[in-house]
Amino acid sequence: MADVLPLVEARLRTALGEPDARAAVTFLGTDRIEVLRFQEGGIARYASLGMSAHPMTDPTAVVADPVKGPRAELVLSVRSGVADTDKVLRPLAVLAASPQVEGLVVAPGASLDVGEPLWPGAPFTSVLVAEPGGLVEDLELDEPLDPVRFLPLLPMTRNEAAWKRVHGAQALQERWLNHGTDLRDPSRKSVPLA
Repeated sequence: MADVLPLVEARLRTALGEPDARAAVTFLGTDRIEVLRFQEGGIARYASLGMSAHPMTDPTAVVADPVKGPRAELVLSVRSGVADTDKVLRPLAVLAASPQVEGLVVAPGASLDVGEPLWPGAPFTSVLVAEPGGLVEDLELDEPLDPVRFLPLLPMTRNEAAWKRVHGAQALQERWLNHGTDLRDPSRKSVPLA
């Protein structure tokens, strides 16, 4: 079975250009997760590399299938120079390791929470996993492997995360859209929820 990570990195480079920084984090009992930073204009994009090395497994499955199952990497886009967003490297690696550590299957509509600000002073401790296919196209792999999906992450304030649990991901995204929320603003306030 071919190593998928070089293919994943090549897809990221094709879509986002050359990374200008990278960091690696290893958690006890997991494979290494890298986070690559890409700068484009006034936007910094942080992408995980390593989450897709193995398929995500349903935590209720008796035996983990080493081949079949969804594969993904995470992509976070924020405005540069507004906050110290480079400190998001470790929280992003924690989220990318969650399928290995917690047996999660990360999919669009899910909430992921790190329990602390994503970067110093950030009003966000969690993210909403958005639909893939916009910024980085899915990477098709040889059968029987599932494609690698590049899942955008949208930072949520605590109030937004609580509101999303009650009303759902689609309702929160519609609220953001209706209020013209700049989801790339690393210091934005919560969208009006009343």
